[in-house]
Amino acid sequence: MPQWMRRQLQRAFFGKDLRQIRLLNSCWFLYWEKHGGRLE
Repeated sequence: MPQWMRRQLQRAFFGKDLRQIRLLNSCWFLYWEKHGGRLE
């Protein structure tokens, strides 16, 4: 996971910003799948 995304997720968790957490989670899965990630 890129460092910038990790920092944003930490800020969202510490601030309990559920909307931001969901958005970043979706972005992470798209990024992960695009770069060869597998859910198997």
